[in-house]
Formats: sequence, structure tokens, C-alpha cells
Amino acid sequence: MPTIEQNQLSALLPEIRRIAEGAGEKIMAIYKRGFKTETKSDDSPVTTADLAANTFIDKELKKLAIQFPILSEESAHLSFAERASWETYWLVDPLDGTKEFINHRDSFTVNIALIHQHTSVLGIVHAPALGLSYFAGKGLGSFKVTGTGIGSTAEPEKIHARHLPEHTVIFVGSRSHTGEDMTNFLDNYQADKGEYDLQSIGSSLKMCMVAEGKADLYPRLWLTSEWDTAASHCIVDEAGGKIVKTDMSPLLYNTKDSLLNPYFFAIGDNSVAWNKYLPKTLSNQAP
Repeated sequence: MPTIEQNQLSALLPEIRRIAEGAGEKIMAIYKRGFKTETKSDDSPVTTADLAANTFIDKELKKLAIQFPILSEESAHLSFAERASWETYWLVDPLDGTKEFINHRDSFTVNIALIHQHTSVLGIVHAPALGLSYFAGKGLGSFKVTGTGIGSTAEPEKIHARHLPEHTVIFVGSRSHTGEDMTNFLDNYQADKGEYDLQSIGSSLKMCMVAEGKADLYPRLWLTSEWDTAASHCIVDEAGGKIVKTDMSPLLYNTKDSLLNPYFFAIGDNSVAWNKYLPKTLSNQAP
């Protein structure tokens, strides 16, 4: 398929919203009754909820009229030689923010993205414990809906990233991952501009905060995987923001063997060159 048309994305969005909400129901049932946690080979945690959501999403995506390959955090990871020819594919994180889930903090999400020609063209981030979803399709805009779930009649509202305020800038960061690079970045900003506000939340909701104008920048100076960012990437783009590497070039998908992202910025106002506040040497860039 050489291009993805807007009418195809429009048709897919309600289906993917349904699938994400269905996965959220599986997750919440386990969240309420208790779950087992194991450690994967990369020392990251995985729960029975991750696996149940992954099974559901995989099964439902395979029922869609148009079929694309599926790459998920909890599925077998193909080598780049096997997936290099994929022009369009699903990129899934069935439970983003597993540490939030394990610690009974509600900011975990279901992330489903459609990648086409190395860019995210459709994305949904569903936060089942918070009862809200963010979604977007290329050329269709970005939206937020609260009160999600079976029988919900909630209407989506269009969201927009904001221009940089005249006063205090809002950064958003991770509860689980900070580190020296982030500390140095914030120190450099403060030395130049003064005060800032730093807010913390789990999962890809950080990028969604940028998309809806509740934060100005998410500097991700810690390793992530491509499924962590793909769904919210489209949401930020369609809200008028941008996701870029630290050299301010676009963050792309499926371009190398490693599925790790380089450091990146989720930016609300594209007029600011945030990389001028980076420390001279970054400690742990991805391959």
C-alpha cells in the first residue's frame, strides 16, 4: 500500500478505539482482583495484565478487514532483516506504565499505533483507570475523550498544543526515570530562563499532556522503546506539536535493528530550539 488515505484512517480509528478500550477492560479486571508479576530478560516487569491485553489486541487486530503486520512489546521481536520491508504495520504497547500499574497508580495506558513509511499516522492512548482516551489520525486532528467505556456517549474534544507562555514553562517528566542528563538539562534551562514547573506522570500520558497544552516540553533523556512513543507521537503531531531527536530531526520508526529510541523531545511550541539546554555530553544514548 503506497499511501494511507484519510478515509482509511477515519475508518480505522473507531475500530482501534474499540480494541484499546476492550484491552483496558481486560487490564482493569486484573487490576481489581490482583495479578502476578514476572521479570523479563531485560529486567523490566511484566504482569498477567500485560499478557492478557496483548492477546486481546493481537486477536482483534487480526480480525480487521485490512491486515498489517503487528509488532508488540509482549510478542516475539523480529530482526530488522525480517521487518525492514514493512511499509505499514501496527506497533503496540498493551500496557504502558507497568510500574505504575504494579504500584497501583492509575496513569498506565494501552497504546496502539499504525506506522506507515517510518512515521506514526494513527495512534490511540487509552488510560482505563482514568476513564480517558487520546487519539489521532494523520490529517484528522487530535482528540481527547473522557468517560470512556461500554455504553459511553462522551463526545471527543479536539486538543491543541500551546504556544510557549510568557511566564513559567511547564516541563513534564517520568516518575520512574530521571537521571543526570535530565538534571543537567533543567539546570541549564534555569540558568538561562529562571523558574520552571516540573510535573510528573507515568506512561505516554506525558506526551499527551504536551498535545493538549498542559505541558510545554517532555525531554526524554532516558532510554525508551519504539512502542512506548508511537501512539502518542501521532497525537502530538496532529495537535500541532512535534517529536524530535536531540538534534531536532524527526524521530522515525523501524529504521534499524534496535527497537530503542534515541533521546528525544516532545515539543508543544515548534519555534524553540530546546537542544541548546542539553549537557555537552549525554550519558546513555540508544544505538
